[in-house]
Amino acid sequence: MSEYKAIAIIYGSDTSEWEVSCRSGEFVASRIDGSRWDVYEIFARFGKWSLVAYKKKNAMRVTFPEGARPEVDKTDFSITVLGQKVKLDYAYVVQHGAPGENGLLQGYLEMLGVPYSSCSSFVNTVAFDKYSCKCYIKEQNVVKCAPDAFVRQGMDLNAFTETVSRNLKYPVFVKPTQAGSSFGITRVSEESELIPAINYAYGENPTVLVEQGVEGRELTCAVYIDGGKPTALPVIEIVTHNDYFDYDAKYNGKSEEVCPAQISDELREEVQRTSCEIYSRLGCKGVVRIDYISAEDGLYFLEVNTIPGMTSASLVPKMVATAGLDMTDWLSTIIENS
Repeated sequence: MSEYKAIAIIYGSDTSEWEVSCRSGEFVASRIDGSRWDVYEIFARFGKWSLVAYKKKNAMRVTFPEGARPEVDKTDFSITVLGQKVKLDYAYVVQHGAPGENGLLQGYLEMLGVPYSSCSSFVNTVAFDKYSCKCYIKEQNVVKCAPDAFVRQGMDLNAFTETVSRNLKYPVFVKPTQAGSSFGITRVSEESELIPAINYAYGENPTVLVEQGVEGRELTCAVYIDGGKPTALPVIEIVTHNDYFDYDAKYNGKSEEVCPAQISDELREEVQRTSCEIYSRLGCKGVVRIDYISAEDGLYFLEVNTIPGMTSASLVPKMVATAGLDMTDWLSTIIENS
């Protein structure tokens, strides 16, 4: 049993994903073993960290109204509740987007020596940027990667469009390199649509990845540490009713998530094996979800999610349930192994 007493669930973020992050954080807080730890829910956005609610061991959840929430003392990661100072000695990070998914929050916790649930600051920094992560994965030679092109705000978009049309095949996907929940992503079918899509992606981030579309089945698999080794959860197939798995499909019921995926044993084993390999080679920690496209010519890497969604409707909780695991026990495993 861990020596932790007060666990902070940190949610909210500085990006478009902050509302999804809140739902994830609230779900995690509701499922953590309340007989083992005191739980403090911290809403963190644009530098202001405040206590939304707390629950002492074997007690009821106490909430604070907005405007009367105690603020976290970031000099030592503590909070004063009803006149009593509480040292938060573990952080369960559920911040989708910056600063929880790009390594900044982890760097802060590392400097203070506070253990936390997710990958290190370095791994989060690499994985959060789609282009950097893809370059890393390419070098590992464990999975296929679709052809792509990279553009930064301020570059000549007309010249870049010519490069894309010369080297890639339409349709292509235009993605901000640092964003999640499909914010800023556009499927582009012809050259005339490319520049508007890039400018739209710039609204999320000044660097953009243009990636050749790959036809196939979209699969995803999560990995965590159990018993000292990477362990893969069941594979999910995502069947979207939209052109691709966009925000509307993810959160507004415009997709079907088949768990376990109805695929061959060979493909299932390949996805799980590849996911564990990527997890290990990146040096991941906590739960990480990795997305793929299974095409006729093989398995293609899409992206790594170091802080995957944890709402009641999210993919990882569905994988946990399908694996026959109790969510509270599983979260305890994440905490104990980080």
